[in-house]
Amino acid sequence: MKSPSVLTALLAVTGPVALASPVGDTSYLTKRQNDTNGGLAYSPPYYPSPWMDPEADGWESAYAQARAVVEDMSLLEKVNLTTGVGWMSGPCVGNVGSIPRLGWRGLCMQDGPQGIRFADYVSYFTSSQLAAATFDRGLLYQRGNAIASEAKAKGVDVLLGPSVGALGRIPAAGRNWEGLGSDPYLAGVAAAETVKGIQDAGVVANVKHYIVNEQEHFRQSGEARDYGFDISESLSSNVDDKTMHEVYLWPFADAIRAGAGSIMCSYQQINNSYGCQNSYLLNGILKHELGFQGFVLSDWQAQHTGAASAVAGLDMTMPGDTTFESGVSFWGGNLTNAVLNGTVPEYRLDDMVTRILAAWFKVGNSLDEVEDVNFSSWTRDTVGPAYFSANEGVGVINQHIDVRDNHGDMIRSHAARGTVLLKNEGALPLDKPKFVAVVGEDAGPRSVGPNGCADQGCNDGTLAAGWGSGTSSFPYLVTPDSALQKKALEDGSRYESILSNWAHDATVKLVSEADATAIVFVNANSGEGYLSVEGNMGDRNNLTLWNGGDELIKRVAGVNPNTIVVIHSGGPVLVTDWYDHPNVTAIVWAGLPGQESGNAITDVLYGRVNPAGRTPFTWGPTEESYGVKLLTEPNNGNGAPQDDFTEGVLIDYRWFDKQTEDDDIGVTYADGNEKAPVFEFGYGLSYTNFDYSDLRIEKKDPRPYKPTTGETAPAPKLSGNYSQNYEDYVFPSDEFPYVRKHIYPYLNSSDPEEALADPHYGLTAEEFLPPGALDSSAQPKLPASGPNGGNRQLWDTMYTVYATITNTGDIVGDEVPQLYVSLGGPDDPPKVLRGFDRIRIDPGQSETFRADLKRRDLSSWDVVTQNWVITDYPKTVYVGSSSRKLPLSATLE
Repeated sequence: MKSPSVLTALLAVTGPVALASPVGDTSYLTKRQNDTNGGLAYSPPYYPSPWMDPEADGWESAYAQARAVVEDMSLLEKVNLTTGVGWMSGPCVGNVGSIPRLGWRGLCMQDGPQGIRFADYVSYFTSSQLAAATFDRGLLYQRGNAIASEAKAKGVDVLLGPSVGALGRIPAAGRNWEGLGSDPYLAGVAAAETVKGIQDAGVVANVKHYIVNEQEHFRQSGEARDYGFDISESLSSNVDDKTMHEVYLWPFADAIRAGAGSIMCSYQQINNSYGCQNSYLLNGILKHELGFQGFVLSDWQAQHTGAASAVAGLDMTMPGDTTFESGVSFWGGNLTNAVLNGTVPEYRLDDMVTRILAAWFKVGNSLDEVEDVNFSSWTRDTVGPAYFSANEGVGVINQHIDVRDNHGDMIRSHAARGTVLLKNEGALPLDKPKFVAVVGEDAGPRSVGPNGCADQGCNDGTLAAGWGSGTSSFPYLVTPDSALQKKALEDGSRYESILSNWAHDATVKLVSEADATAIVFVNANSGEGYLSVEGNMGDRNNLTLWNGGDELIKRVAGVNPNTIVVIHSGGPVLVTDWYDHPNVTAIVWAGLPGQESGNAITDVLYGRVNPAGRTPFTWGPTEESYGVKLLTEPNNGNGAPQDDFTEGVLIDYRWFDKQTEDDDIGVTYADGNEKAPVFEFGYGLSYTNFDYSDLRIEKKDPRPYKPTTGETAPAPKLSGNYSQNYEDYVFPSDEFPYVRKHIYPYLNSSDPEEALADPHYGLTAEEFLPPGALDSSAQPKLPASGPNGGNRQLWDTMYTVYATITNTGDIVGDEVPQLYVSLGGPDDPPKVLRGFDRIRIDPGQSETFRADLKRRDLSSWDVVTQNWVITDYPKTVYVGSSSRKLPLSATLE
């Protein structure tokens, strides 16, 4: 039986392979080279691919376990573990091949960041963005642990989350809601806590999307062509070295330090080199500088080459086939042959497999106890084909196991705790209002049910989740209308609702009645680029509310003196036209709250939960005020669209601060400044009041910072006794039947030239791979390098900052003090977040806020020395309740 193959896939493995990036000066990530890359940004090559460090903190035991297994594995078994079996050829969205000799079924990879995709009897959690809005480390850990416990009970090995890319550079970007806020420090803390929670449940966390994956437009050239754009290559995100380190790498470093087992490389190019074969970013920064010990897996269909991606640092390809259900792979049998003929070195394959197994062992798994996957991603039928694409292997594929536990109560609490009170003129909390009038389709149910649109790809009824692969299935959805009506009945209030944005006359008539407290529900949706909803191709077309939401608010506020606005969205919307209307008495951002949406917002509106969420992004007065926009039209002919990150480190509040820079950065900026935000990052109100006082700074005495020196150990030789007889690698049709479209590690012929059908067959690795790609000798260490996030001294504590927070109101509440630092340099933002906490304080009582400033927190990236440095510029510490309400400040010694 011959497995299918295509010439393009084979050439990518054994034929001439384009360098992952042109040769250039490695001291800069981005450079314009008219004579090298046509004037476009480029990413310099970095080889060889680093191998695991057996003494990396926290990985020692997992490495030893993995190495013992790898030393006894055959070449075919190793390849089977690195290559996905193909789309719909296993129960999960991603599956790697099994090792029957060990009784091991392989690995199951499953979305995602808000709950388990394509499964029944699972929970739908809040969006990651709303979880980040809690500014609560414990909650973030708890949420990650709960999602992973459900995944574990379904048989999932690798959870595709958390997401820190998109970070939120562009406010209209479609997948910002999957991320953890638009500040790298917040996202880093949130990612680390989520990773810990996931992996403590025995599931490998997969942090995505590496890196600068900041918009949906043009992320995949094929997807863009389906929308009518004539481009041959995917978008290139062009980023300078300082920005890369200080903004976009920052949260990945935190996740790696927390022990993350896997990283997903992204679809688009970075400085004109695809993310899943960008040797500088995978080999140089991720695995060498940041000392990442886990494995890199590709986003689904993000692999573009075979040998080139292997030596550039990719460890696992998903879903395995070059295009969905093609049965053709860049790896599989092609990788087997590449190792046999020396075009992929043996140590590289050994390192791939060691990383994968070590990550799995690290979270507490054992080859002696492997539970089966008990669901199918492709059907809810109890009985069906295990190989769904081929329609073969019929049996029980769904056991319909309920894994939700008591997570509904948790989700309700998390959604309420992340809700942000943006404005309150005494309208909230509600106290048995005489008449509650709820208006807007966002308060009601979806006409086709909560799961009636594939991957949540529609905007009908209340918005509790965005769309795309990061979605789950609602076990139920409590709408605001149902929850608020229930509360009104308990209180004896009159209650009416109009669940339409377009019933103009009826709406005005209802909210004009005496004693009406009007609550207007509005939304703005977004999602992943493979789905277009109401003409929005993943990214939002603009920042206005959907379905006439702005007009609905103004219509209600025009006649009702007590208009409360509730916004469901995955990012900021423009509120300039109505936020300061005297009849708009309260504004609440409820994000994307998940299955307990109605109960959570009712808890906040009625004061059962005193709101303490903080906006994890800035609300600007206009779309232009953010300084960045989506790239929505190709700008490089039919080549890769070029997205230059010209704003550098100045994203979100950093950009707004720079535009309105003031000598006294610690005070609120003057009203009326058209460049100032409407609601700044970190802002949020409470039903009580807090006072800040007594700022104290305790200087520590850490050891002087020393750049990392020396060399790594040579690549370990774990095996090498592979048979060179090609007949040993031909598909064993006499042992088991071939399943159509399934990706195997076998060859289709004992004659490699015939098997590959490659006109360039016979070229050696030295003739087409980049210099150094096969080098297995000891390598010099980078100055900033170290295991688990970089040079260990970056996490030395330099200062501890204290402040006293007093609840001056008469009800208990949570406060979120925030610590910002001005690094002082001309190329630095005016200030950056470097600490926060969420503290419960009883009325009349005081609590102490404490935050440690690490060396990393005070450092800037030096592009010349390629290291972190603390500059001589004066550094100031600020403490307050938001990025622009900072009453306490002091200069560091």
